[in-house]
Amino acid sequence: MSRFRALLQASLNATKRALVWNAEVLVPPSEKYIFNFNSKEELKKWHLYSDSEYGGLSSASLEIKESGNGSSGTGLFSGNLSLDVSESSRWNITRSGFCGMRSKKFDGFIDLDGYDALALKLKGNGRCYISTIYTENWVNSPGQQEDNSWQAFVFVPKDN
Repeated sequence: MSRFRALLQASLNATKRALVWNAEVLVPPSEKYIFNFNSKEELKKWHLYSDSEYGGLSSASLEIKESGNGSSGTGLFSGNLSLDVSESSRWNITRSGFCGMRSKKFDGFIDLDGYDALALKLKGNGRCYISTIYTENWVNSPGQQEDNSWQAFVFVPKDN
């Protein structure tokens, strides 16, 4: 779906909701999950990356851990950081050490108009991470390649 078509569809959907006088339709649910690591299919929505793309020796993995009590699973991201660089690296770098994951771009539009916050449910290892959220919206010029980005440092105390 083209970006223009997605924005047009979102605008039409918002107009339809505004014309409906049913309060249940106008009030969004208290929570809306954008990503929920409840199945192995969820793994296909994510791209893992590390400095190995540049000759580094770090690695990343993502798996779904099933919870035994009947509730949904948990996404487990893990990485092995290394400051070393392979001797055969074609890049002129002397150290590295990063890994991460990002959602793959998807067609469509996630309407979050009725919400005023995003929440991440995380369990950490005591390290600091960076969360980046990219948005496409009406501010972007036609054909503009960059998205708007919002970044925040995320520190989750160990095992919380």
